[in-house]
Amino acid sequence: MIEYLNANSGAFNVIFTAVVTLSTAIYALLTAVLVKETRKMRQAQTEPKIEVVVKSSDHWINLMRVHIKNIGLGPAYDVTFNVSSEVDDEGGRMLLKDFTSANFFNTGLRYIGPSHEIVGGYTQMVNNYDQKINSVLNFKVDYKDCTNKKYNEYFRIDFSEFKGGRQIGTPHLYSISESLTKIEKTLDHIATGWRQIKVDIFSQRDRDRERKKWEDEERKEQQIE
Repeated sequence: MIEYLNANSGAFNVIFTAVVTLSTAIYALLTAVLVKETRKMRQAQTEPKIEVVVKSSDHWINLMRVHIKNIGLGPAYDVTFNVSSEVDDEGGRMLLKDFTSANFFNTGLRYIGPSHEIVGGYTQMVNNYDQKINSVLNFKVDYKDCTNKKYNEYFRIDFSEFKGGRQIGTPHLYSISESLTKIEKTLDHIATGWRQIKVDIFSQRDRDRERKKWEDEERKEQQIE
């Protein structure tokens, strides 16, 4: 066996070198993939993501508002907006006027932090419903991250998607908010003396009268027995 190994040592060295070289190449490839994934994770943790949606108000479904929110993990800087109607009609012009009434649509926003939401203008769909519900608005948003990398987002909002929408009952959070407001007003009126608490007081005289009544009833029962 030893003679065989000595005789073929050159071939074994070549095979061993090839295996080591292949293992090193595979390890280097895996390291490169890991570095790339780590870079993507680090970028995702600092990358902003601006979202523009139109939603109905909690207390009235026909009152629609535009919401701008940073759903990314990093802050967004120098946010600018370009809003246009897909068709230049009466409904589109009315929606543009209502939604862009907030001044930041003209001046832009210097900073939007992660999870921060900003509410813009609103429109009442009950007014000129037929014109508004068939309109389409396009929102173009430009912004940067903390490394000055530029981002562009496009949102196409077709209002015909809201046709047939219904709201059953009152949303729980809105009901709780209204109840807490009523409780706050009631407590404030009591604290300031505007209202008085109705209290039934059971005095010592009342207790003596109840005890005498109970003793008389006990005495009558004993006499009957």
